[in-house]
Amino acid sequence: MRTPAGKECRFYYENFHRGRSDQECRLIDANLNSETWHPNDCQECPVPAILAANSDPNLVLEGAVKKGFLRMFGRRIEVKAFCSKHLVDVAEPRVGCPQCAREKPGIQDLFGNI
Repeated sequence: MRTPAGKECRFYYENFHRGRSDQECRLIDANLNSETWHPNDCQECPVPAILAANSDPNLVLEGAVKKGFLRMFGRRIEVKAFCSKHLVDVAEPRVGCPQCAREKPGIQDLFGNI
């Protein structure tokens, strides 16, 4: 679904049908240690870029809104990634799990020695 920032994100949900006014980030709502999510948090959120760069089904993301200066200034979204297949933390979520990358076939494997 398209976020208030205009980016595509599978964790964002909104419903304005028949007078409703529901907006939520299901990634942030799943983390009990996070600050409350606001639609303005989507502006600087790294999750849509991570999802666009990496489509690994084994990549599990955990997000949290961290406090900033005053109420809304300096708030940021921190994202941690985990590989559910190899049970390791992923340092760079945009790149993905290094062990999963090693298992994928390379160009040589696909086309052989042409």
